[in-house]
Amino acid sequence: MSKIKIFSLGGLNEIGKNMYIVEVDQDIFVLDAGLKYADDKMLGIDYVIPNFDYIKENKKRIRGIFITHGHDSQYGAIPDILEEIPDINIYGTEFTLEMLKIDLQSQGIKKANLKTVIPHKNIKFGAVSIFPISLTHSVPGNVGYVINTKDGAIVYTGNFVFDSTMQGAYKTDIGKLAYVGKQGVLCLMSESMYADKIGFTSPNNRITPVIKENLNKIEGRILINIFDAQLYRIQEIFNEVMLTDRKIVILGKKLENMIMKAIDLNYVTFDKSRICGLSHVNDDHILILVSDEREKPFSNISRIVGGRDKFIHLTEEDTIIFASPAYDGLEKTSTKLYDDISKLGINLVILSKKYLSHHASSEDLMLMINLMNPKYYFPVNGEYRHQVENANVASRLGIPSENILVKLNGDVLEFENGTLLDTNSHIKVDDILIDGKTAGDVGELVLKDRELLCDNGIVVVSATLDKASKKILAGPEILTRGFIYVKDNVDLIKEAEKISLEVIQENSNSNFVDFNKIKLGIRDKLGKYLYQQTECKPMILIVIQEV
Repeated sequence: MSKIKIFSLGGLNEIGKNMYIVEVDQDIFVLDAGLKYADDKMLGIDYVIPNFDYIKENKKRIRGIFITHGHDSQYGAIPDILEEIPDINIYGTEFTLEMLKIDLQSQGIKKANLKTVIPHKNIKFGAVSIFPISLTHSVPGNVGYVINTKDGAIVYTGNFVFDSTMQGAYKTDIGKLAYVGKQGVLCLMSESMYADKIGFTSPNNRITPVIKENLNKIEGRILINIFDAQLYRIQEIFNEVMLTDRKIVILGKKLENMIMKAIDLNYVTFDKSRICGLSHVNDDHILILVSDEREKPFSNISRIVGGRDKFIHLTEEDTIIFASPAYDGLEKTSTKLYDDISKLGINLVILSKKYLSHHASSEDLMLMINLMNPKYYFPVNGEYRHQVENANVASRLGIPSENILVKLNGDVLEFENGTLLDTNSHIKVDDILIDGKTAGDVGELVLKDRELLCDNGIVVVSATLDKASKKILAGPEILTRGFIYVKDNVDLIKEAEKISLEVIQENSNSNFVDFNKIKLGIRDKLGKYLYQQTECKPMILIVIQEV
């Protein structure tokens, strides 16, 4: 019999940043290692990854990181992990690893232990085996992982839908799923993001009707903003383009590399001769695919709309289609972008919310649960409300409430001899915030400062004192940035200087200057005065020096 631990370093109570740990006796298996996009409040932050100290501390026990599919939410943390643990084994299907290679090359990582998995072929690790099983998602080569133990299987679905029209590298092998279920599943880890959606996701995962309608009625140039990883949607676009005389321009190096690689590997069908270079972006009858940098959602389309792109200049004859929804937390950014486009007089098409991505809705989840028939059910990958909805789905199918495990990152599930133990153990978890090439040095305080500066600006109070006499030689002087227009607020500035002067005089004499009290006093009194006058709370910096 085995001792099994299951917990998450990321992916619970959030969307993205998936990283799940399964320990079977002394062996550790890492399922996915993703990032999540920074939301509107994370000023200056490019993306967020899980803190992987646990992996570093236990690297000798790790048998590998097993990636379900080629999305940043599943593999985006790999480059950062490889910087710390360069010899760790990374497992994934052919296409998944090709996508990962593009990211690794872009970040200057030339060497990695990448190991290709073949769906439905066992990988042996002593008494434990890993069985990759084909599932349908928006990219080819998507798999779930079955970890076979002496006490039953641990099944991790990753992201999936059931859609019988999806064939080839997108096809779900229902027969294999049923077989796994009959062998005995100890714990099923299933995604939660669309658990609140009624019915099956299919056919609402297809955008062909929207693309077809717009290609047929629009004569001018079309720009389609799309996430580069949604290869099935790109194929839908290509299918409709092939029925017209339009040609394609791809804006975004990663997107271009991905599409060309997918065509070469026969994962995407399209005539390469109809893909043009950037010199054709201003042709009247052209379709431009616009993707974003992985860490900067809407970056490229925002640059175009803002008139800062050196290749594309928009006109009122253009149409912009958003073929991918905004991530949670980016509503403010996306709304402003839509408004900016409308102000330019450009035709704007935003996909209705009925067009869903390739994530399991309630009926998809029910079918998966019925096929697996798990003893324990662990909702993963989603906000907490999604996890609860997923738990409700399992409850409706008769899984006992005590066997439905709604947890947070770091909460450890411990099994012994196939039974859940009541240990309430917890692993310390947190985020690593990536700011450019710098990781781990941007904390909550820094983010709050950035938000404060963005919303209310900054006020700098400066003064110079004589080192011997402690008398004021210059100042106090008030400087502001992003707070008020000084020329229109002369009286306010004079009063602010007066308040600062009084505080300095109260806390200094010929023998001693209490700099700490001066700073605290100015922040308190000046802060209250400025809020009374403006209802704003700018950041106040005090610079007092002796000469």
